[in-house]
Amino acid sequence: MVLAFAGTISAVIYIFFDYKLKISVFAIYSSFLATKYFTSFKTNFLDELTLLLLISGLALIVFTKERNETEGLDLFRLRAFFRALIANTIFLLLSVIFVYGSGFIAILVINIFSLFLFYLLFFYLRKREKKE
Repeated sequence: MVLAFAGTISAVIYIFFDYKLKISVFAIYSSFLATKYFTSFKTNFLDELTLLLLISGLALIVFTKERNETEGLDLFRLRAFFRALIANTIFLLLSVIFVYGSGFIAILVINIFSLFLFYLLFFYLRKREKKE
């Protein structure tokens, strides 16, 4: 949860405060002004760091067992995963139809971790319904 929280804070800083973390990075493939292979250059690494934190944090949350893991939760997990796949597919299809240009690139970046978010939403909603 710490990694996901740090990724969220990093995303807020990156998006709303336009903070830059310029460091040299190595790239196997780079295509900005010119296409280069196996090169290093200086870039704002905060966007990569944000995605690394969010992906790893959300993946750890999704794949971590509950404290009181029961056999019934396996079925909840499977159903949540199936619903997350459907919701993510609908999200992408609607994005292809209604979002264009750089907004679509933003949708693709969000799609990197949206499946995790949909899964967590459906899993914890179903788990909460079971308790009630």
